[in-house]
Amino acid sequence: MDFWNVLWLIVISFAFICYLMLLWTILTDLFRDHKTSGWIKAVWIVFLFFIPLLTSLVYLIIRGQGMAERAQAQVAQMKSAQDNYIRDVAGHTPAAQITDAKALLDSGAITDAEFQALKAKALA
Repeated sequence: MDFWNVLWLIVISFAFICYLMLLWTILTDLFRDHKTSGWIKAVWIVFLFFIPLLTSLVYLIIRGQGMAERAQAQVAQMKSAQDNYIRDVAGHTPAAQITDAKALLDSGAITDAEFQALKAKALA
């Protein structure tokens, strides 16, 4: 194989991988959208199978903004779930913080004003 054939193979391989990524993104977006009916999803998939490039472009034009919004919503939901999990595992829930502060108040290690400040911080 000469240089130009290798270069052409690299370009075609890159384009094919980009195309597969685009199809995967569209399919995951279709199934992420709970507002779209199953029939509409099936029509999109049929068209993606028979006329893939044109359907991909139409999908991006028509539903591109919604794709970004659904992706952002999913990222926010995952971050919130992760933060809640970390807080629960670490024992830093607001209730645990207030309980710890109450124990410090009862032992006399902190004053009532300090307890109120810690309570306000935990509930914020």
